[in-house]
Amino acid sequence: MKNGILAIAMVGVLVACATTTSSTGRKQYVGAVSQEQLNQLGAQAFTEAKQKGPLSQDAKQNAYVRCVVDAIVQQLPAQQRAIAWETAVFSQSEPNAFALPGGKVGVNTGIFTVAKSQDQLAAVIAHEIGHVVENHHDERITRQMGAAGAVQFLGALAGDYGQLAAQGGGMIAQAGFLLPGSRAQETEADVVGQRLMAGAGFDPRAAVALWQNMIAAGGGRPPQWLSTHPDPQSRIGELQARAVELVPTYQQAQAAGRRPRCG
Repeated sequence: MKNGILAIAMVGVLVACATTTSSTGRKQYVGAVSQEQLNQLGAQAFTEAKQKGPLSQDAKQNAYVRCVVDAIVQQLPAQQRAIAWETAVFSQSEPNAFALPGGKVGVNTGIFTVAKSQDQLAAVIAHEIGHVVENHHDERITRQMGAAGAVQFLGALAGDYGQLAAQGGGMIAQAGFLLPGSRAQETEADVVGQRLMAGAGFDPRAAVALWQNMIAAGGGRPPQWLSTHPDPQSRIGELQARAVELVPTYQQAQAAGRRPRCG
């Protein structure tokens, strides 16, 4: 009986999947979970991350991150803007950041060692938010659905978080929310992130300086959290070319009064 119910659930999940196209024209296979379920999973993953901590109590750091996130969110589609976005700053030295469905953004204090201006921090945050708006979490989960993993994941969707954690290391590990995306997803997040930051009034050329800082800090390679990117020098070339194209967008944003003053 139980196996029959699971089989029916699996069929329902697979039938719901569909092919769509991202804003950059890339074909995506998505739909294994609903947006509501994605938001619930994002909230659970964010709660777990905050519980693990430690969280920064520095009011200035938290306000700084919040300011950058707010400016970028204003460039999102109406449905995404309507979300009550939440931020958290973690007292961790690794230069890392993430964004999750449901409007959750986390930043490690270590990112401030490589993102040395508000524009560079915007490049990081816009990249991570790009993953959310381009449905990369949905895409990743849909691709991971199958066999035993699907059974565990369906249990998570039913609210059985405790059992899932005991069986496989927690929601975050199972859903893959905080794991690196594919190379195609990372490249797409670069493209979308640079567009978002320029539209918000942040200088898109800062993404180039950010990458140069990360490479210098990593001894010639970017941090582990960006390990799925193509060769760093190739990435810098692409960021530079795209920045030239986006400077007019940035200038128009500034002229329209979008001049973030976050720190």
